[in-house]
Amino acid sequence: MEGLRKIQPYIPGEQVDYQRVIKLNTNEHAYLPSPKIKETLATFDLAKLQRYSSVDNQALCRVIAQNEGLEDEWITTANGSDDILALAFQSFFQTKAPIIFPDITYGFYPVWCELYQIPYQLLPLDDQFQWDFTKIPQAIGGLVLTNPNAPTGKTVSKQAIIDLLERFPEQVIIVDEAYQAFNEESVAPLVSKYPNLYVTRTLSKDHALAGLRVGYGIGSPRLTQVIKAVKNSYNPYAVDALAEAVAITALEDRAYYQKVNQQILHTRSWFNEQLTQLGFNTLESHTNFVLTTHPSHKANILYQQLKEHAIYVRYFDTPRLKDYLRISIGTQQEMEQVTTLLRELTQKEI
Repeated sequence: MEGLRKIQPYIPGEQVDYQRVIKLNTNEHAYLPSPKIKETLATFDLAKLQRYSSVDNQALCRVIAQNEGLEDEWITTANGSDDILALAFQSFFQTKAPIIFPDITYGFYPVWCELYQIPYQLLPLDDQFQWDFTKIPQAIGGLVLTNPNAPTGKTVSKQAIIDLLERFPEQVIIVDEAYQAFNEESVAPLVSKYPNLYVTRTLSKDHALAGLRVGYGIGSPRLTQVIKAVKNSYNPYAVDALAEAVAITALEDRAYYQKVNQQILHTRSWFNEQLTQLGFNTLESHTNFVLTTHPSHKANILYQQLKEHAIYVRYFDTPRLKDYLRISIGTQQEMEQVTTLLRELTQKEI
C-alpha cells in the first residue's frame, strides 16, 4: 500500500504483572508515591474533568519553577520526559548539520531523528563508557546528553557541560536529567546563564509516578516559547487536570521523596558490594540502576535464568552491551532475593 511510513520504533522494557514478579527492567521507582497523593485523589473535584485542562499547566509550572528558583516562563510541561524530549527534537534541531549523541544512550534518540528526519551522528563512548568530547566535530546541529547516562549509569561533570555550552554557543544542548535525583548535581541552575541549554526531567523515576506520565523542560524564555509553539501545534492540552493535581502534590512533598530516594541509594550501594563478592564487574552508577557483567557467565543466559524465577532485568542484544545486564534497584528485600538467586546461578559449574 502506498504512502505508509516505515520506521523502526523504540522497544521499551517488557511490561509484566508486577504483583507476581520482581520487576527490575524499566527503572521504575522502588517505593510507592507520596501518601499525600491519596488525599489529592480523594478530594479531586470531578467537575474539572468536564472541562479541558489548562493549556500551560500554570499551577504545576509554578511549583516546578519555585523548586528550581526560576520564573514560570522557563518551564514547559508534557506527558513524561519522552514527550518533552520529542518536542525538543522538533523545536531545536531544524538544521542540516547533524546532531550528536553517543552510541550508547537512551534508545529513543535515533528513533526521533528518523521520525522527524533530523540528521545525526553517533559519537562512540570509549572502553570505559565515557564521552570523549574532543572528538565532537565543530560543525554540529546540536547535542543531546543524558546525564547520568542510560543504560551505563555514568555521569558527566558540570564543568564538562559548561565547556560544551561555551564551545557551541549557537547550538542547543539538551541535557536529559531523568535520573538527576540519584546524582550529586544538576545543570538546571545554568539555564539562566547559558541560553543554549535545555534540561528535561520526569516524575517517572524519582517521584514514583511512571504511570502518570508527567515530564517537564527547563530553558530560557526564548527556547520555551519555541517549544510551546510546537506543542500547541498538535496537542495544547498535554498534561491533564488529574495528572497536574497529583504531580503538584508529589513535587511539594520533598521530604518524603528525599527519604525514599536515599533508601534507594543505600540499597544500590549494598547491592554493588554483593555483586562484587559474586564476581561481577559493575559500572559506577549515579542512577537507580546498575550495569553489570560477569566474566564467567553470559548475560543473556543469566537474563533468561532470572526470568524463569520471575525476576525481570534488562538485556540489550547489541554488540557493545551483550555482555551486560541492567538491573534496576528495587526495595532492600527485593534486592536480597535477587542476590540470593544470583549467588546460586553463579556458583553452578560453568
